[in-house]
Amino acid sequence: MIAQLRGTPVASTPEGLVLDVGGVGYLVAATPAAVRKASGAGEVTLETYMVVREDALQLYGFAERTERELFVQLLTVNGVGPKVALAIVSGSPADELRRAIVREDTARFMAIPGIGKKTAERIVLELKEKMGTPEAVATTGDLVARDALVELGWTLVDAERALSDVDDALPVEEQVRIALRKAA
Repeated sequence: MIAQLRGTPVASTPEGLVLDVGGVGYLVAATPAAVRKASGAGEVTLETYMVVREDALQLYGFAERTERELFVQLLTVNGVGPKVALAIVSGSPADELRRAIVREDTARFMAIPGIGKKTAERIVLELKEKMGTPEAVATTGDLVARDALVELGWTLVDAERALSDVDDALPVEEQVRIALRKAA
């Protein structure tokens, strides 16, 4: 298993990032965070996960260990393969995705292209117990405020980012007002 690569980024292609490690170019399907980390760097270290198939060896690259850990957990879900897991991890920070699983926020996963209702429900059901402490759970008011922003035309990710530093103890209307003011 190749768990980490340190080398020089030499190309970025639609298939992934090419990392030169000791004269060997490794093609790594990487998250956007890993690509940003490698961009302009003379040398970069990426966390990796290798998938072995009958017809191929594939490397997946991550900027941080938390991204890789979530990717590996997603692979344990029935019906989630490496490409879908990479798409999920690529969409949002790992901590935000873990919170979405703990609070059973299937809408967060259904917003990712290629993930339907059944897969989103399966992700939540199979990983909720593995995600840890209830402190990671947002309050119901936070979800209502997020849903209100989505109804106003915001994307799920933008709504969650706008509400990330808003006190969730405030009334929902006030949370929405603060998020709208920050966006203006």
